[in-house]
Amino acid sequence: MTALRDLLTRQIATDGPLNLADYMQLCLLHPQHGYYATRDPFGAAGDFITAPEISQMFGELLGLCLAQAWMDQGQPDAFLAELGPGRGTLMKDVLRATARIPNFPRKVVLVEASPHLRSVQAETLAGEDVAWVEHSSALPDGPVLLIANEFFDALPIRQFIRGANGWSERRVGLQGDTLAFGLTEETRIDALSHRLADTGAGDIVEFCLSATQIMVEVAARVSQGGAGIIVDYGDWRSLGDTFQALENHAPVDPLASPGLADLTAHVDFEALTRSAHPCQVSQMTPQGVLLERLGITPRAQALAQVLQGETLDAHIAAHRRLTHPEEMGTLFKAIALTPRHAPPPPGFDLAS
Repeated sequence: MTALRDLLTRQIATDGPLNLADYMQLCLLHPQHGYYATRDPFGAAGDFITAPEISQMFGELLGLCLAQAWMDQGQPDAFLAELGPGRGTLMKDVLRATARIPNFPRKVVLVEASPHLRSVQAETLAGEDVAWVEHSSALPDGPVLLIANEFFDALPIRQFIRGANGWSERRVGLQGDTLAFGLTEETRIDALSHRLADTGAGDIVEFCLSATQIMVEVAARVSQGGAGIIVDYGDWRSLGDTFQALENHAPVDPLASPGLADLTAHVDFEALTRSAHPCQVSQMTPQGVLLERLGITPRAQALAQVLQGETLDAHIAAHRRLTHPEEMGTLFKAIALTPRHAPPPPGFDLAS
């Protein structure tokens, strides 16, 4: 039994079952035993690999995309920001790709709750003008050039299962001294009334309140100038059970080892878009399509000129992994936020 599992078992025995959001929050961010508080989960030695760790091309292209959006708006006095910056690799690539653009913002604000990851990011971005905040609500006011890559998928969700007379919520309780899933009694939930038309008995809908709150805060900054790019895995509307745990690059039981596995769920891009008022939001675009529009293949070909052997093979594999429909190209989607009446960033189309 992990230390966190023992803590959870005692808490549930005393206070009753946890909703899935509270369970995820404790597993990921408990100050002593939470997943992100105790480890660097990224890369081959961790539990998963994100796009910036696969290839520098990902961050370079998104950085240049933001730079063009900034120039299209007359170069506002903005700052760079990233939600959930991992090791800091993505921001490092953004800063390198934009280093020769006159007057491009260099002030960086990272939204990171994990003290351990903050120390890793400080090492990666040594020599840069970087500040940290724990929550998006603490971002400075004013125009911002913001990126969030694989951030929203780690936010805590709640799951609701439709029944004949309403919705039951999935909760984490106990069977003996073992963590187990259970359901509440059916009830009417006004926040899900708009899903009655496209769901039936037994369907699961996931709801992430913190994601919508963060989008409101991000949109409040972007509406003043700049742009935001959000890349994550998911789809336009939540439907079905997407809650999952990953340990050592393999799926595991999400209740088996709390605090030792990464917990995620697919992102509902429709919910994010609905929460982005007063910004305009682009159409949802598959990651592979976006990267091709931004010129990843010519960039990959240029980098390949000086590579050979295993290094060249790895470079070719990275390009495929980022763009191919059977890899990350279709599973991952992207949307862009801009102020009203500003042109969308390169690679994005305005929603019809």
